[in-house]
Amino acid sequence: MVKPALPLGIQHFLMMVESTVSIPYLLTPLMCMADSDPARSSIASTIIFVSGIVTLLQTTFGVRLPIVQGGTHGFLSPILAILALMPCPPESDILDLDPDARRDLWQTRMQQVQGAICVAALFQVVIGFTGVVGMLLRWITPMVIAPTITLIGFSLFRVAADKAASHWGISVLTITLLILFSQYLGGVGVPWLSYARGRGFTSTKVFVFKLFPVLLAVASAWGLCWLLTYLDVLPQDNHARTDLRLNMIHEAPWFRVPYPCQWGLPVVSVAGVMGVLAGVLASVVESIGDYYACARLSGAPPPPKHAINRGIWMEGLGSVLAGLFGTGSGTTSYSQNVGAIGVTRVGSRRVVQYSAAVMLLCGVMSKVGALFITVPEPIIGGIFCVVFAMITSVGLSNVQYIDLNSSRNLFVLGFSLFFGLALPMWMQEPEHRSIISTSVPMLNQVLSVLLSTPMFVGGFLGFFLDNTIPGTEEERGLVAWRRMLKQEDQGQEFVVDSSCYDLPLGMDRIKSWKWTRYVPVLPTFAGWGAITRKYTLSPSNCIKV
Repeated sequence: MVKPALPLGIQHFLMMVESTVSIPYLLTPLMCMADSDPARSSIASTIIFVSGIVTLLQTTFGVRLPIVQGGTHGFLSPILAILALMPCPPESDILDLDPDARRDLWQTRMQQVQGAICVAALFQVVIGFTGVVGMLLRWITPMVIAPTITLIGFSLFRVAADKAASHWGISVLTITLLILFSQYLGGVGVPWLSYARGRGFTSTKVFVFKLFPVLLAVASAWGLCWLLTYLDVLPQDNHARTDLRLNMIHEAPWFRVPYPCQWGLPVVSVAGVMGVLAGVLASVVESIGDYYACARLSGAPPPPKHAINRGIWMEGLGSVLAGLFGTGSGTTSYSQNVGAIGVTRVGSRRVVQYSAAVMLLCGVMSKVGALFITVPEPIIGGIFCVVFAMITSVGLSNVQYIDLNSSRNLFVLGFSLFFGLALPMWMQEPEHRSIISTSVPMLNQVLSVLLSTPMFVGGFLGFFLDNTIPGTEEERGLVAWRRMLKQEDQGQEFVVDSSCYDLPLGMDRIKSWKWTRYVPVLPTFAGWGAITRKYTLSPSNCIKV
């Protein structure tokens, strides 16, 4: 998997860059930054650069699954609430200011956002490092995981539909090409000549359609968009045109290295921290679901407690970094890239590490990053329609462990899914956003964000109902679930080899130290109820790198 790792990594980069860069370009106008301000490109490059750092840390030292990290939209609601307290003057007045005053105007607001993200993310660092997240896993059953992951896909349908609706013709073409390449032509090999010493040239087959369906679909649709733009077939304001964002390439500098506190020192406010804290909680719930989905699609065992603890801990550190660098957002696991693994059937962490290298390169060489951002919006929408559907099906696959003839299970599953969609959709309506009204404004923000997050509402309902409504372990799927986590070999039970979640360095030393049994983020930790961990020599089905 070494040779095609780079193009596969670029494929993952294309999946995440549009969603990541949309965050600063949504926030910068609300920070009183003029549309012509070149700093907008610098902030976009910064969030790409930080995403590369966190992705590399997560795949190497964190949960160690092939999972991409990027800017999170879960922080947008509280950040918008922070910026609403500092309204901007008319743009004409902003343009009349001298350059230093204009810079101070938006940097003051960015510093408020930075402070809120940095402090709120420390909560995620603490619950990950102390193993609080891992302690909850004993109550996280298939009935909890199914609605959580399924609602990740369902909740993103509006994002995919809005982007696809910018030009349904191009979007449907992209979807058709992606389905054709990944499903119908996946087993078709393309003749290729390879050379090896001693053997000379030999003929072989390369399954390019199976490996690069997203890349091929994007390249084909992008080429058509360029041709239609060149022939002036598309209207001037159509989102399928390839010349709408060319100004971003011209504005972006060739080389710029982002650094912490580049916009000034963060400023902390209690209201801002509490608001962003709600986004942190929603991000934790979503990420746990992403870990299970990614492991399932990658052919790896379900992540053990120490891996989940370490993953959440690393995401918290990533959000702290994002706040210090001034990206305008935190970082989280990207569900669309998890879905891409299901489409390509390539679950290699090496590929995602190559993707992280591409992010770092594009974050430093701003013009290169700006080139990828010019991918037309309907192409991204078409890709999202396929990969979000894949996430949904992964969530639903967890119901195979439960008894679907049980009316109890049907109620828990159906109500968690239905209400997990209904309440957030109602909360997200403009006239209902301020419906939560208590005597504590910070509590209003926290409740509003949580109740507007489908995966939190559905996951919480599944968690509460499945663990409180009476039911046998076999009925709830726990027997089959534990059987999946464990295997039988000649009548003797042994734990599935999860060595792929071990740290890449120093494992022999870590195993020799007794005190490491009590550290929740180390592979020797097996929970507070046990101080030893069983290791096995069984064949590993972990991620191949």
